[in-house]
Order: sequence, then structure tokens, then C-alpha cells
Amino acid sequence: MKPLTLAAALTLGTCLTAPCQAQTTTETAPMDLTFERVFASPGLDGPTPRKVKLSPDGRYLTLLRNRADDRERYDLWAYDRNAGEWAMLVDSEALGSGRDLSEDEKMQRERARVGSLKGIIDYQWTKDASGVLVPLDGDLYLARLGGETVQLTDTEESELNPALSNTGAYVSFVRDRRLWVGETGGEAQPVTPKEGEDVRWGEAEFVAQEEMARLTGYWWSPDDRRVAVERFDESMVGIVTRAAIGATGTKVFDQRYPVAGSENADVELYVMDPDGNNRIKVDLAAHQQPGIYTEGDPTDFYLARVDWAPDGSALYVQRQNREQTVLDMLKVDPATGESEILFTEQAAIEDYWINLGDDYKWLDDGSLIWWSERDGYGHLYRYDDLSSMPEEERVHTSTDGTLNVLLGSWRQLTRGPWVVSKLVGVDQDAGHLFYLATSEEDPLEQHIYSLDYTDPSAQSQRLTETGYTHSATMDGKGQTLVITRSNDDTPPHSYIADQQGQRLAWIEKNALDADHPYAPYLASHRPTQYGTIEAEDGTPLYWEMVTPEMEPGKRYPVYYYHYSGPGPQIVNRGWNGALRQAIVDKGYIWFALDNRGSNYRGVAFEQPLYRAMGGVEVRDQKAGAEYLKTLEFVDPDKIAIDGWSYGGYMTLKQLQADPGLYAAGVSGAPVTRWELYDTHYTERYMGTPQADGEAYTAASAIPEATKITDPLLIIHGMADDNVVFENATEVISAMQEANVPFEMMLYPGYTHRVSGEQISPHRYNTVFRFLESHGVTPPE
Repeated sequence: MKPLTLAAALTLGTCLTAPCQAQTTTETAPMDLTFERVFASPGLDGPTPRKVKLSPDGRYLTLLRNRADDRERYDLWAYDRNAGEWAMLVDSEALGSGRDLSEDEKMQRERARVGSLKGIIDYQWTKDASGVLVPLDGDLYLARLGGETVQLTDTEESELNPALSNTGAYVSFVRDRRLWVGETGGEAQPVTPKEGEDVRWGEAEFVAQEEMARLTGYWWSPDDRRVAVERFDESMVGIVTRAAIGATGTKVFDQRYPVAGSENADVELYVMDPDGNNRIKVDLAAHQQPGIYTEGDPTDFYLARVDWAPDGSALYVQRQNREQTVLDMLKVDPATGESEILFTEQAAIEDYWINLGDDYKWLDDGSLIWWSERDGYGHLYRYDDLSSMPEEERVHTSTDGTLNVLLGSWRQLTRGPWVVSKLVGVDQDAGHLFYLATSEEDPLEQHIYSLDYTDPSAQSQRLTETGYTHSATMDGKGQTLVITRSNDDTPPHSYIADQQGQRLAWIEKNALDADHPYAPYLASHRPTQYGTIEAEDGTPLYWEMVTPEMEPGKRYPVYYYHYSGPGPQIVNRGWNGALRQAIVDKGYIWFALDNRGSNYRGVAFEQPLYRAMGGVEVRDQKAGAEYLKTLEFVDPDKIAIDGWSYGGYMTLKQLQADPGLYAAGVSGAPVTRWELYDTHYTERYMGTPQADGEAYTAASAIPEATKITDPLLIIHGMADDNVVFENATEVISAMQEANVPFEMMLYPGYTHRVSGEQISPHRYNTVFRFLESHGVTPPE
């Protein structure tokens, strides 16, 4: 009998939060926001649950919920569908040891962008739904639903990448550079050798974590009989001496950091039994195409993704060449390690790259749902593996008369001048897939769509309401949607929906009622305006703006926020939190613009960054500033720019390119010379310093640093392991040696994430004191 799913059992409109209240707004006297309140607890966005999951038996809905008195600390909560009650399953403060995390775990959290979170940041259900594996304070716990909690590890060193195997028979983790495995509830043992400081098993190498969004280095087979394990040797990778300068002392770390043009770690992949026996090496270098992979070095490629076939019969490995223009899908025999190329994905156009992602799924019938930009936009395709068919049935005559033996066939599932941003789930029984995408009409909203992938004539169906931007996840069988939505006036709220997108129950309604933390500031909440301007080639560039209550005839300063680099879409119709409102409350216009190179606009929109960082983005942002100067309510002499990371780099490049255009600039944690940044990210866009030296010279923020004449504030965390502190010291030194004035705020002990309940307001108060000191102030 088919088990009852939560989606089928919950009544339409049921509220899973307590108490369940109607969404209302309360008018109060206007109340200005301070930066201290923006970053204090409770968070002004309201409750922000994470990691919403359904237990394997469908009875429990679990999530991580942050505390009202500590917005960064998360506990594990469970909703019992039978009892209709919420309960805290694991109290992170009561259970945790308070032990400091190891340096490895701290850095891994930084690379996963969860470094600010405390308590429980992840968990995993057992296969029989009897309990949950919970990592906490560097150790592992097994929390049973009956109330019993078993501590599985108790060590000074953190257990990294903990996981339950697919059948739930084993618990595995990485400790002391080795993979450890034990029966669930039992004692784990190392199953890989210890080979010194530079060799690690079961972990992802630095660039995989930081740039490829691959945070693990081992993968259990579906039946738990075998496990694929990465081994990497980073002895050849250059060392960056990272001085983590703190308030009361300095710790020095010799960090293996592969800067652009230097050697990467040597990565290998093995398949072994759970006890480490019967280990075989996977042939990752097979069938490398001359001229595409580095000649003379068969190890110079990236291990991008690893997946098991649903029946465990094969291992699928995505191998990316160093230039990131070619990705081979290898099909590996796990018994022998032998591999063959199933298909090859190439960059959509010349002078472009391959954007890695996780929007693919191997199906039980051996076919693959695959995301690709091959037609100029990110879309979904279905690939059918024909390799098991007799060869004579796979012979195909190409247009030039050549006979080819087909390994597989392709069918495009979605198409159009818009972008699929996520494969949400697949219901294989019904032949339906669910995805998140922009629309041709509005790239600033994202919606959930469903599609019958078995019917070539089927049309996609939008499941979500316009006026919001959405994100979503699904259970493994593609039955139940977990949807989060927001807009500029509605903080994120989440609910469970059926396959038609109909809401079944609220997870977190987050109503802007009288009890909401943001309620005291609703009266002064200002609407967001949107528009477009044209780039130099006529491409429309989207902007958004929030203005204070303005008096006729007065002109206002602009806080011009920018990131500008490849990837993030800054301008969208989602909730943007209270920070921008606090800036507007101070009397500033908040403005942002997405330049060419940013995401969700297709290949042609991203491509101009190729071998040309610090060029087109500067000109597009300049177009935004020039547009602002045409507005009668903008003070043309008071446009200040502020950016972090790539945005910090852009502040430097913009001030260098157009002296006098901006009233002041804030450069946070900037890359100043791309030779100092890592291989995978930098070489994707810029090539190598050896082969593309002119592009690196043109992109550098160092040679023309002394041309900066506008007020400049540089901010950097002194323990930054991502954009290492040397980036800041180079530009600081260049300007000091030329007697060029600038200002500086450094944060001892902080990494690339300079944030916290006290540090964040300090940072923003520093920024606005800097602006005020240079006359970038609201009208009297």
C-alpha cells in the first residue's frame, strides 16, 4: 500500500505555526531604524526557518528555527502531524558542549556561507524515521524521537561532513584527514590511511568548497555496499601565510591556497567497501582530448560532481577541464574503476565558460534530467543513455555522411529567452518535473513550474502567484513542495504545497501583524521602485530604488550599492530586509543596478566579462550614476558607492576610471590584483596570468590606485581566508607610498564575513560617519 504523504494528509489552509494569525498590518507613528536594531535580536525579518525536511515515514515535518533572543542560534524543531503539535526536538544550548570548533570546520563553514550561524546548522533523518543525526559543536549526536539522545563522538577535533549512509546502516565523517565509518550507534573507525599533513581523504579541496559548491568528498552507494571517496594531495599547492590578527594576539596559519596560474591539488577518486577494503582507483584521466586538457599533466582537471546511478550499477563523474570550457560526463564501472565518456558539454559560445550547478537528476530508467546553457539560456534537457543497446542499433549517419555510434540522445524540455534557475524535484511515477525559473516578461521574479517530461508537446504550468519571487525544495519522490516567497513589502513566509502549487499548510506565516518585530517600523517603510536604463550596446539594465519621504525642491544623497561581479542578481522583487530601510531612514536614496555579467539574463548578458574584468561593469555602473544625476530629486554631487568583495574591487576600479563622478567610495574586502585570487574562480573568466597577462594587468586595481582623488574608505577583515588580507595591504601600500589620502577600518580576527550583532552596526556606522565627514549628507 502506498504510504500516506504529508501533502495528502494536511488540510488545506492548516497552519503549522502557533499561534496562527491573520496577516494584518498595524499603523503606528513613524519610527526610524538604527543599525543597532537592524542587527539585534529578534531579527526584523521575522522567523527564518532553515533546512525544512519531511521524515521518511511522512509523520514529522522538521526544521531549524532561530531563537527570538539570538537570531543566529538555531534549534531543531519537529511538527507531529498526528498530534498536531510543535516541539523542540533538540535544544542546541542544553545539548551542546560549547566547545570551540576546529579551524577546519570554521573555514568549511565560511566556504558554505554559514559561518555566522550557531547551534545546529544541519541534520539528517535515519532511514527508519526513528531519529535524527545532529552535528553540534564539533561532535555528533543521534536524537531519538522518544526523547533519548546518544552522543556518538566526543573529541577536541571536529567531525567534518557527517552523514548517514543511504540505508541508515552507517554513520560516516571526516576526522584528522581520514574518512571514518561506523555502524549507526556504534563506534567509528578510520577506513582510509593517514598520509601526512598534505593528503586528505573524504574532503573536498579548497576550490571545490569555495568555488564549485561541492562541500563533500565522499558518496555512499544506494545500497551502502560501496562508497566513493576523494583523495587529494595539496603538497604542490602554494602556501599563503595567513596572519589571523586578533584583538589580543595573532595566530599564523600556513594555508594552501592555489592562486591563479599556479598548481591545483592533485585529486583522485576511489571506490571501496565501508570498512575500507577492496579499494579500487577510478580512471579519471581516461579519454582526455588533446588541446582541451593540459598536455603533459593528466591530473590537471577538476572533479566537479560525483553521483551514483539509482541502482548502484555505475558511478557518474563530471570532469571539467582547467579552462572550464568542457565538461565530460564519465560513466564509471565501480567494480573496476574503468571509465568512458558518456557525453561532453561544451561552453555555449566561443569565449565563454561552463557554469557548474546541481540542477540535474539521474532517473531510475537510466535517463538524465540535465541543465545546460547550450542554446544561450539555462534550460532543462533529457538525455537517454543508449550504451546498453546493441551497437548496430545505435549507428547514425551525420550530415556529412560520417557514420557515428550514438551513446545517447537528447531532447530539450524547456526553451525561451528566460532562465531555469533550479531543478526542484522529479516525480518519476507521474513523469513530472518541477523547476524554478524567471520569465520572459520579468527576470526579477522567480516562479515554480511543472512539466510533463514524457510528452514532447507538453507545456509548462506556472504554479505560483505573480507579485512575489520564490524559492522551493521537494521531497525525494517529488510529491510535496516546500515554498518560500516574498516581495518588497512582505518578509519571507513558507508553506507546504501539493503538486499543483495549492497551499496545504503554513510552515511559517510570518505575518506583518502587531507582534512582528518589524511592526514598529512599518509606518516609515518605503516602497521600492524599478526601472531600466540602456547599456552602451542598448542592453536593458535593471535598477531598483528606495527613496525617503522627500520634500519638493530638495535634493538627496544616494547610497549606491553594488556587487557587479558574475553570479549574484542584486535587483529582484524579493524582500531585502531592514538594512536598506535604515539607510533610507537616515535620509539617503538607496539604489542598485545589475550590470552585464550578472546572473539570470542568459549567456550573452554574462559573456562580456570574459578576459575583461573591471571593464564593462565599470561602464554599466557609470551609466547608472549618470542616470541618477538626471533626476531632479538627486543631488548630483552626493552619489556614494559601496561594495563588498567583488563590489569592493569595483569601488576601486570605478573611482579610478571616473574621478569626480562619485562623491565617495567604500571598498570592502576587495580583490585588488587577480593574481592573488584562486584558480577556479579567476581562470574561469580571466584565463591564467601566464597566457593572458595583458587582461590581468588591465583588470588590476593596483597600477592606477594613485589616481584615486575622491574620498575612499577601505574595510577588510584581518583573518580573511578568501580574499586574503594581502589584497588590502597592496593597495594600501601603493597609496601610502604615493602620499594619496584614504581612510581605513580593519577588523582583527574577522574573516571575509565581517558581521555580528555589534560588529555589523559598527561597520555601517563607520561608513556613514565617513560619508558625513565628506559632506555626503541629506538636505537640511
